[in-house]
This record gives sequence, structure tokens and C-alpha cells, in this order.
Amino acid sequence: MNRTGPKIGLLGGSFNPAHGGHRRVSLFARDALGLDEVWWLVSPGNPLKPKKGMAPLAARFAAATAQARRAPIRVTAIERELGTRYTVDTLRAITSRFPKRRFVWLMGADNLAQFHLWRDWRGIARRMPIAVIARPGYDAQAVASPATAWLRRFQRPLSSFRNGGEWSAPALVTLRFDPDPRSATAIRRVDPDWASRHAGFSPRDQVTHRLIPAREETTT
Repeated sequence: MNRTGPKIGLLGGSFNPAHGGHRRVSLFARDALGLDEVWWLVSPGNPLKPKKGMAPLAARFAAATAQARRAPIRVTAIERELGTRYTVDTLRAITSRFPKRRFVWLMGADNLAQFHLWRDWRGIARRMPIAVIARPGYDAQAVASPATAWLRRFQRPLSSFRNGGEWSAPALVTLRFDPDPRSATAIRRVDPDWASRHAGFSPRDQVTHRLIPAREETTT
């Protein structure tokens, strides 16, 4: 795929809520890969995560926007507009909608460990390069996963992502990142009412520029 435009890192998740760890790893990946910016794809509903305890999309989006302020990070709920539920469909639609941009999928080692459970995960790998960010406690599981066994042949050096040349897929690069103890689970445990502080207004998507309705259903 011959793309010569801005280089964008895509970080997907429920962001329930977004926190400083998301921001820190995004800025690290941007610098390491020579990206122009990172897009946070705030999912309307993750098929691999339970619905219970999931805050409304507008609240999660607003919290992510606050966390990304004054950083080269755009927050988007583009899956809501595209009507996609699975990552492979979302990435296919995004690359079609933004043909002049070059994308790389960012994921933690915890996600790589279960990547083989994702719908058409090989299709995701063939769609765009993947950058895996090491996460303490998950490296062994990631190395032993079926997805890693398949992706290993496409391992690329970090320099290949920074030299300004054409990106191709499948391609896998591993980034070593200092541990960050913050987690959304811990935040929810300490502050179970965090979403209420972001309720009552409709934030605007930073990629599609559409409003996210405050009273929209959380998941489908």
C-alpha cells in the first residue's frame, strides 16, 4: 500500500477511563516510531470486555479528551459513525476513508497475548503494521501466543518505521517501555463515580467533528 501522507498511530480501547498511562505510552510510541500524531479510538463497546461497569461513551470520550489535552493526540469515536464492531472492520473503513494517511496499529503485549482471539486477526496484520508495546507481566504470554508465532516472520527493526520510506504490512515492531503502574481498573476501584463528572454534555469528535450524544447507549 503506497501511502506517503502523515503517519498516524491508532490506539484502540474502551478508555474506561483514559488515564496518564495512556497518554504517556502514546507519546512514547509517537517519538519512537516518528509519528505525526496518535488517534485514540474510543470504542462504543468491546466484544471481548463485559458490559457491566462500562461508563457511557460520551463520559469516556470526554475523560479521554481531557487526558489528551495539549498533546498530539486526537480522540475519536469513529466506530460509532462507521457502524463497525470489530477492529478488522474499523481499520478497513479507516484506511479507505483516509487514503492519504499511513497508519500503524498500537497494542500492548497483553493484547498480543490474546490477539489470536480477535476476529480475522491476520486480516488486521495484513491491513497495517503493528507496534507492540511491552507490558510487565504479559511478555511471556505474548511470546507464547499463536499470533506471535505467525507474526514473528514479519518482525521489523524500529529503524524501518523511522526512515520515511513506504510502510508495508504485515510488519511487527516491538517497543520497550518503562512500566507504568496506572490502570483503568484501579482508577474505577478508587473513584467509582468518575464518569459522573463528565456527564450532561455532548463532546465533539476530534476526527469526524460530530457530536457524541450524552444520552447514547453505551454498548450494542
